Amino acid sequence: MSTLAQKILVVGGNGFVGSAVCKMALARGMEVTSISSSGKPYKTPQGHTPAWVERVEWRKADAMNPESYADILPGVDAVVHTVGTLLDNTQYKQRMQEGDILGFIKSLAGRGGPPPEGQRSAYDTLNYESAVRVCEAFVASKPVSGLTRVRPFIYVSAEDVNRPIVPVRYLETKREAEKRIEEIVRDHSQYKGVYIRPSLIYHPHIRPMTTIPATIFDVSARIHNAVPSYIPMPSSVLRWLGTSVFPNATDQTPSALNSMANLLSIPPIHVDHLAEAICISLDPAKEIHGVVGVREMRQLIGLSQTGPEESAANT
Repeated sequence: MSTLAQKILVVGGNGFVGSAVCKMALARGMEVTSISSSGKPYKTPQGHTPAWVERVEWRKADAMNPESYADILPGVDAVVHTVGTLLDNTQYKQRMQEGDILGFIKSLAGRGGPPPEGQRSAYDTLNYESAVRVCEAFVASKPVSGLTRVRPFIYVSAEDVNRPIVPVRYLETKREAEKRIEEIVRDHSQYKGVYIRPSLIYHPHIRPMTTIPATIFDVSARIHNAVPSYIPMPSSVLRWLGTSVFPNATDQTPSALNSMANLLSIPPIHVDHLAEAICISLDPAKEIHGVVGVREMRQLIGLSQTGPEESAANT
């Protein structure tokens, strides 16, 4: 395997996805710095500190304030942005970590409408603005001597698999961020944008409440993949209805029926496999850029498109 990026900055490295990226990057011989609003090292839901945590440089910084992390950017080969929120009510993350199913359902029920006038939503701040601010600062940084190759900005986006349970603004801010980041890097030849779009992300121990839905939708995706395309399946019926019933839906936010079809036909992904795909995307020899969906992620890490994620079940 060719040499991977030697030093990376993970935005939100003490979170669910960010911590998995930090751990995987270290295993692949990279140096890792994490920035977060707290600056605290990662701990498991049980309060334990894994051994790998000691090898990460944990920094307190505000993604919206480039001055708080500008000194880090010249020395890194790549930036991985993992900050985001599925719901405007960010308390759901704590409920998921605790395995509090009832509390999570209440978070969904209490997602509310648009924020008060003049106030930015968590979607706009975390999914869009934080990524754009970091990207702008990254391309404005002058790399230290010796860093001559293209520097990737990896943005953890999302597949459209959550609607109508999750508000459409979640998907819209993800797509708006992708578009803006691409506009930024397009004017800087030494930078590129990579947009990782995971489906349902699960881990049986860190987020146990994700295990049952992940199992159900993994079976659904394998059945859909195995059945010939000329045989009507729930996902194809939903896509047809989405096109027929909502002909004015845009490419950026198609009908929620399309989202439901994706949920049934795109397999979920283990957070460690997601992190592995992100780290492989940092390999300059792969020349990966643009959108990377679940199918491409599975190809990158050598998983079958039809078989279960066996190694994830044992993680």
